[in-house]
Amino acid sequence: MSDEQDTSIPLDELEAPQRDLEDEKGPSADSAADLEAVFDVPVRISAVLGHSKMHVSDLLKLASGTVLELDRKVGEAIDIYVNDRLVARGEVVLVEDKLGVTMTEIIKTDR
Repeated sequence: MSDEQDTSIPLDELEAPQRDLEDEKGPSADSAADLEAVFDVPVRISAVLGHSKMHVSDLLKLASGTVLELDRKVGEAIDIYVNDRLVARGEVVLVEDKLGVTMTEIIKTDR
């Protein structure tokens, strides 16, 4: 663990940014064009359900359908990382026939 102090902010407590009512067009075209440069920047997102330790010999014996015991209980929040940095916690959800993740809180780190 690092020495950084994490504080959690529930999503329902976040305030929306104040908009200038005189600016009906929203963000300027220049700022939207400036953001296009970052649209293709790759990021790695990881949703960590839990951890488990085992010997390599046991790992090699795993087969499809093997159930592993993790260090978290069902219903506990999962950690969401972006580029190996913890940014949020969330829950696993089922969307149609696929698993998804909903963010329930944003993690604010003091730098």
